[in-house]
Amino acid sequence: MTQTAIAPQPAPASGGAPALKSAGHVIVDSLVAHGVRRAHVVPGESYLDVLDGLHTSSIETIVCRHEGGASYMAEADGKLNQLPGVAMVTRGPGAANAHVGLHTAWQDSTPMVLFVGLIPFAHRDREAFQEFDIKAWFDTGAKRVMVLDHPERASEIVAEAFFAAMSGRPGPVVVGLPEDVIREQIDPELHPPIPVATGGMTTADSEALAAALAASRKPLFVTGGNDWTQDGADQLTRWLEKHHIPAAAEWRTQGTVPFDSPSYVGPIGYGRPRPTYDLLEETDLLIFVGTVPGDVITDGFLCRQDWKKKNFLVTIDPSLRGRSGPVSRQILAKPDGFVRDLARIEPEVKPEWKTWTARMRAEQESFAALPPAAPGMGPARMDTLMANLVPTLPNDAIVTFGAGEHTNWAHRYFPTRGYASMISARNGSMGYSIPSAIAASLAHPGRRVVTIAGDGEFLMNGQELATAAQYGATPLVIVMDNQEYGTIRTHQERHYPDRVSGTQLKNPDFSMMATAFGGYGINVDRDQDIPAAITAALKAIDEDKVFALIHLVVEQRVKAY
Repeated sequence: MTQTAIAPQPAPASGGAPALKSAGHVIVDSLVAHGVRRAHVVPGESYLDVLDGLHTSSIETIVCRHEGGASYMAEADGKLNQLPGVAMVTRGPGAANAHVGLHTAWQDSTPMVLFVGLIPFAHRDREAFQEFDIKAWFDTGAKRVMVLDHPERASEIVAEAFFAAMSGRPGPVVVGLPEDVIREQIDPELHPPIPVATGGMTTADSEALAAALAASRKPLFVTGGNDWTQDGADQLTRWLEKHHIPAAAEWRTQGTVPFDSPSYVGPIGYGRPRPTYDLLEETDLLIFVGTVPGDVITDGFLCRQDWKKKNFLVTIDPSLRGRSGPVSRQILAKPDGFVRDLARIEPEVKPEWKTWTARMRAEQESFAALPPAAPGMGPARMDTLMANLVPTLPNDAIVTFGAGEHTNWAHRYFPTRGYASMISARNGSMGYSIPSAIAASLAHPGRRVVTIAGDGEFLMNGQELATAAQYGATPLVIVMDNQEYGTIRTHQERHYPDRVSGTQLKNPDFSMMATAFGGYGINVDRDQDIPAAITAALKAIDEDKVFALIHLVVEQRVKAY
């Protein structure tokens, strides 16, 4: 991985020694040196010196309305880029609110660094205002929890935090910043970024994989995780297509192998189409790249559990955390390192491979075929919206979403054609849609960003539309309003039929909220009004440079599949 050059150092003082800087300012300089472009913050008096350092830095400070929104934006930024996303919050309540994004980063293996302002060092263990035990709170849900107790280590701790977040299986790191320590004056020399090993196939790995492919009649790759580059994804796609081998996508990570590729055969996860689920049992060689067969992929540790099955797991995590079922061989490599070496394997293409891949590809094409675009005369439908929206999307469009049955329309129809074109929360975390869409729009201002939010999910972080307006983020927000927590209602109907309890909602007019926040909002409850609403929303984004929200009021119990 290419590391950013170290920033220029301050000029020496008249005595020849470098001019001193506060530890908080050195932290900011270190973030700049690591290539950080933005920090997602909710300000607090506990880390004022870091905020002061950001004032004159090249880092864009994204001021959020809630720590949950800030941590979600940082987590999404970590998915979108090759560096950890950065969030900054204050002690006690601020840290508690940020925990939701940290859990998402932990379960989704997303590189992220959360800086938390702390009480002064001198006040520790005296039940000071907003005091809490940062290690007790975060130790089980972060790769590392570090506290800057020695100001001279400020730059070193930033380098260690970034290394920990990116090395091995990526994940979140928490750094505590006592407010008196970060004000201390120190030598401003910066610690260099620590290189991250990418691994790769040994000769024995290559020989074992080549032999397994030679013996296989129905091989299948499954891509996943957030540790790819576009080059690595492109190289894998070319290799798969050349050898007529299929690839499925881990739940909510579609796009590594493009939606249009003849090798792409669909998503595997909750609510997956049945043919894709059956693939896991039918294939005689399963190769996971960037992920492992965990709970969601295996339908609660039920599928692909026969120890005689042949599974190759390609992951840089030697512990195989979250893995279930057989392991024929583990290859210690990040996706790019594996794909680099895979290119040297040239198996003979078998007729069975072509038949197998073509069959599954045909099923995926049928599953993803758009419904009729002509609207009906009844209530608004998500099918009609997707049928009219998808043809307008450029090839590099990005979709984001959180959790709920509304996400299945994106799984089924959204044309993900590049790595990180689907940004979501694989821990099933609600409230992710709006913050992630803002992060995507800020990271890629020239691309079309669409987020699909449920009505229940939207109100968890919908206030971050104020952040979108403040910084010029322009996502298209689709709020599917079915007046209920749909996923929970589905489980309720299955286990407690005809006893609806705790799932019904009464909602505001979301389009008016969008207008109040400074964007464009339109309310749609008739199917025939959908095409015009899409045209108007896209016009507002492209011409007025504001975010747009379509409030789609739909019937209950209508599903994507």
